[in-house]
Amino acid sequence: MAEYRQHRVTTTGGSIRWAALVIMCVSLVAVHAQVNEKNPGAQSITLDRVVAVVNRQTILASDVEQEMQVSILDPSRIQTQKETAGQALDRLISRMLIEQQIQQENVPTAPPTQAEIAARVQEIRTELPACIRADCQSNTGWDAFLASHDLLPARVESYLRNRAEILSFIELRFRQGIRITPDEIEAYYRGTLLPEYPTGQSAPPLQQVSARIEEILLQQRVTELFSSWLANLRSQGQIEVLDPALETTHAAASEESTKE
Repeated sequence: MAEYRQHRVTTTGGSIRWAALVIMCVSLVAVHAQVNEKNPGAQSITLDRVVAVVNRQTILASDVEQEMQVSILDPSRIQTQKETAGQALDRLISRMLIEQQIQQENVPTAPPTQAEIAARVQEIRTELPACIRADCQSNTGWDAFLASHDLLPARVESYLRNRAEILSFIELRFRQGIRITPDEIEAYYRGTLLPEYPTGQSAPPLQQVSARIEEILLQQRVTELFSSWLANLRSQGQIEVLDPALETTHAAASEESTKE
């Protein structure tokens, strides 16, 4: 017992936290087993689990699932390609690293107003190709679109709010000197946006979506500028993927994003 006490005193803080995490997980499994033993006929309940740890901050399986669901709202995503868990996890890791850096640097990002969030929601309903096909301009179509992707209005607003806050940080830290020209906006509109619309279905005019396209192009340009910064965060950070299946798909997604 004395040896055990001495070991506890000399254990590092990180080891204690990891030990506590393991004990917590074991305890949850034990409670789950006891419930099933007491109620043999009861339906088994699947517990959420940690699938990755980024600088001691956890990512849950439910986080990955929600990220896959909400990815349908990303205007830069190719809508015809199926979202994978590895891609979702890779984005969550990058986002978590950025959010941690925002807190460390104490960057005064401007939180979006409710009116701005409402405007973004309206843009999605009227301009996102997948949403147009679902007739999201009507409340019935919008509700059906959200239900088909297991999304709630509050989750959509949370996604847009988080996205706006990160874009605010990126703009303050990296945007200086970047200018998106009208020619670049028009080239994206004709080469990328228009092909997303089915034959016979009219797309919104360029003037109506130019601001949104400028935002997309800005994100792409800034991504190029801070890619080395983010790669440095990844190399210096403590990132561990605990799910073997996700570890493989995450590695593939990271390699693919590096090529892009």
